Amino acid sequence: MKKMVMIMSVVALAACEKKENFQWTIDRFDDIRVMRYQVPGFEELELDQKLLIYYLSEAALSGRDILWDQNFKYNLAVRRILEDIYRNFDGDRTTSEWLALETYIKKVWFANGMHHHYSGDKFVPGFSREYFEGLAPEVSEEIKAVIFDPTLYPVRVNQAAGEDLLATSAMNYYEGVTQVEAEAFYAGQASAAAGDPQPISYGLNSKLVKKDGRLTELVWHEGGMYGEAIKQITYWLGKAAEVADEPQKGIINELVRYYRSGDLREFDRYNVAWVRDTVSKIDFVNGFIENYGDPLGIKASWESNVNFVDEQATKRTEIISENAQWFEDHSPVAPQYRKPVVKGVSAKVITAAMLGGDCYPATPIGINLPNADWIRRDYGSKSVTIQNITDAYDKAAEGNGFQEEFVLRAEDRERMKKWGSLGSNLHTDLHECLGHGSGQLAPGVTGSELKQYGSAIEESRADLFALYYIADPQMVELGLIETLDVAWAEYASYMMNGLETQLARIAPGKNVEESHMRNRQAIASWCYERGKAANVIEKVVKDGKTYVVVNDFEALRRLVGELLGEIQRIKSEGDFAAGRDFIENYGVRVDPVLHTEVLARYNALNLAPYGGFVNPRYELVKDENTGRVTDIKISYNESYADQMQRYSHDYSFLPSKNE
Repeated sequence: MKKMVMIMSVVALAACEKKENFQWTIDRFDDIRVMRYQVPGFEELELDQKLLIYYLSEAALSGRDILWDQNFKYNLAVRRILEDIYRNFDGDRTTSEWLALETYIKKVWFANGMHHHYSGDKFVPGFSREYFEGLAPEVSEEIKAVIFDPTLYPVRVNQAAGEDLLATSAMNYYEGVTQVEAEAFYAGQASAAAGDPQPISYGLNSKLVKKDGRLTELVWHEGGMYGEAIKQITYWLGKAAEVADEPQKGIINELVRYYRSGDLREFDRYNVAWVRDTVSKIDFVNGFIENYGDPLGIKASWESNVNFVDEQATKRTEIISENAQWFEDHSPVAPQYRKPVVKGVSAKVITAAMLGGDCYPATPIGINLPNADWIRRDYGSKSVTIQNITDAYDKAAEGNGFQEEFVLRAEDRERMKKWGSLGSNLHTDLHECLGHGSGQLAPGVTGSELKQYGSAIEESRADLFALYYIADPQMVELGLIETLDVAWAEYASYMMNGLETQLARIAPGKNVEESHMRNRQAIASWCYERGKAANVIEKVVKDGKTYVVVNDFEALRRLVGELLGEIQRIKSEGDFAAGRDFIENYGVRVDPVLHTEVLARYNALNLAPYGGFVNPRYELVKDENTGRVTDIKISYNESYADQMQRYSHDYSFLPSKNE
């Protein structure tokens, strides 16, 4: 179906307390911790490589407003009002009302809008309407209602079964269109192209609206919707092409052609060229890529990531990609759903240099692209693990009491301490490098049949692949691990997170909504229930506290293999009913008693369940006499609020309302 990103678990996020000379954590508000990441190796790059990163970074920042508008049609207007208040307020900044307003602004910045970046719930102001009106008397009643009325646009992406997912979602990919109409519109397009071996991703780069009773697509390109921001993106991509070597120069120009035309055939041509480039040291993602923000899984949010290869760490992923056929051949899925020939699998460990759009401030730790199944089938995919982001989490970790609070057995804590970081990185490698790229669809299946459950099923498939193979003796044979204790550390951590600790991310009374969280809970719950008779996984209550304990790691691996076979079948056959039942039965509902307990224990540790990053800042260094660029300076001293305000000033190219 498509590639997904892998988000850091609560286990990793929980460990963000350590202080070193480099200030890793720079802000904390509500349930969020903001950190910095370093870009090791940047200073050693050649000047043209630094310039390429600089220009690609400018392109990465230029699309910021696009994501804000995609997330909710009022986001840009509200952001500008809030920033005007924040910038010009000359009153007492120590009152409870002001501090609540400041927290609200920081949350809106972090989420790229008024809805939580993970749960999708609309933020509830902690300040009064009267206080806000005193600060912004000219704001319209419409905007005030959007901010203060909890019944208006309460959730960004609704996935509840049996409801009109478009009418009940605040996202801005559709206007005046029902779910039935949208599904019929795109089903008609797909039907008209039936038999095309290289189908485009219909609807990926447009907003679907109803005008004069007819459905119309507003395409996102230079001459259409979001055109002013896209012109800035293509300008900087053009500058990047000037300093890029082949084949990357041609790849960048392919992307520019797509942005100018909006033609999804051009997008596919760019993706084919991009995935075939396995030699460039500097690489990037830029475009309308992932469809998590669309409840129908059709339309893509704008995102960007600029990076370069970590050559030493990449040796690990090269071993995995070189053995891709072995992994595919030994997969515990039905033979007809395995790829007979694995093509073009490339895997790297990268250093992120800039995060943008839907990769900022919260970012994935692994990426596998492109998403089109036919490109993956015919040309393969690129997979990356973002090492400096995981390093930032690790370096900010230690001594916060999380493991002592939630891991019952000393032997599990010791395994996690010794092997947990490697296990997590290998899980990401396998998930992205091979998991998303594994398997094949049955003839006639397009990959869109699973609808709103598609993302959670795809993440489940990739996670199960990683869990199954991290515990394979072949990992020792390949020299990737010394002992299966690496796998058992990951198993214990994963099951604890899926069954218990990720509940710290959910508000009381809520169910699980986010796709990655649904997939983790569904896998862990299914394995727990299926292995209950043999006590494979146990919930132990000691001193009034619940602990998740894996008693039989080998048996758990067998369960993982069994489930992987079924989830691959569901995807390969497009079995909507089975996919729905798996996610709804195991991945959605929350035990309110356990939830209350987890929240109390987690809150007592004073930890933030969510984390994200500010970017480094790049500045041109020029010769005073000639004006020629002689170097690029990188700095890490910008605060969270300063960066957000600077980005709004320097990279805001769209009006408050976009059509």
